Amino acid sequence: MVRRLPPLFALKAFEATARLGSVTRAADELGRTHGAVSRQLRALQDHAGLALFDKAGTGLRLNAHGEALLPMVTQALDQLEQGWLRVLDDARAPSVHVACSATFAMRWLVPHLASFYRRHPGMRVRLSMTSAREIRHQGADLLVAWDRASYPERDQARAIRVADVAFGPVCAPRYPIAVKGHRMSFAARIAHEYTSRAWTLWQEESGLRVTHKSELTFPHTHLCIEAALSGLGVALVEQRMVGDDLRAGRLLAPVGFVPFADGLAIVPASERVASVAAQAFIGWIADELAAG
Repeated sequence: MVRRLPPLFALKAFEATARLGSVTRAADELGRTHGAVSRQLRALQDHAGLALFDKAGTGLRLNAHGEALLPMVTQALDQLEQGWLRVLDDARAPSVHVACSATFAMRWLVPHLASFYRRHPGMRVRLSMTSAREIRHQGADLLVAWDRASYPERDQARAIRVADVAFGPVCAPRYPIAVKGHRMSFAARIAHEYTSRAWTLWQEESGLRVTHKSELTFPHTHLCIEAALSGLGVALVEQRMVGDDLRAGRLLAPVGFVPFADGLAIVPASERVASVAAQAFIGWIADELAAG
């Protein structure tokens, strides 16, 4: 079958120009001259038999045809790049690409990776950051997450539980907090901007009701923890993320931690979940998390 496609570089020139809004900037990124990129754009439009850009002052602006084409070209180039990198990675050593939150990566995964490499010295782990606000797996094979409410139902159904999780409120040692019966009160509650339901779940599971005068929100759990360490309020976090701080006395957990039913899970994000490296990572992380 003969593919009816324009030259690859013409598509790369189109995508870079549309993304950067400038032929000059596209030429700089692609390592070509302004004239070479302009010729590729003309060749692409001639191949299509229609214009993809309109003049906008001294620059170019996508028209309706270009707007329709751009997401398809971007997706195709992203997939091609990811596939190419996988081939290169696998040629060097079996690898698995894992996406997780920045907090989990910094406070648990990276400090424990030496254990993975001792068990599997011939394998490699690539890391990407994702968040509860936007699931950005960037070509990852596996996603690590506890809060999967925003995930598509298909991904939730495929999730592989690897560990229990337990959440609890933490604060600096001298931060004023009162616990009376089934009520806990303090001045400022610290919440994650995109997983604020954690406080609701914690109250349901713990049987405690929280009253507070104000709330501070942050986009990352790491920032919530730092705010608690600074004495700004009470943050709700998973116990593994603050283990060192609790042992060192930098934080206190005044009412302990309670388990969340969904637990921590691996969500398959590519067809490579069955690969040797992906299965090795899943087995290792389950064992490592169980070990404490």
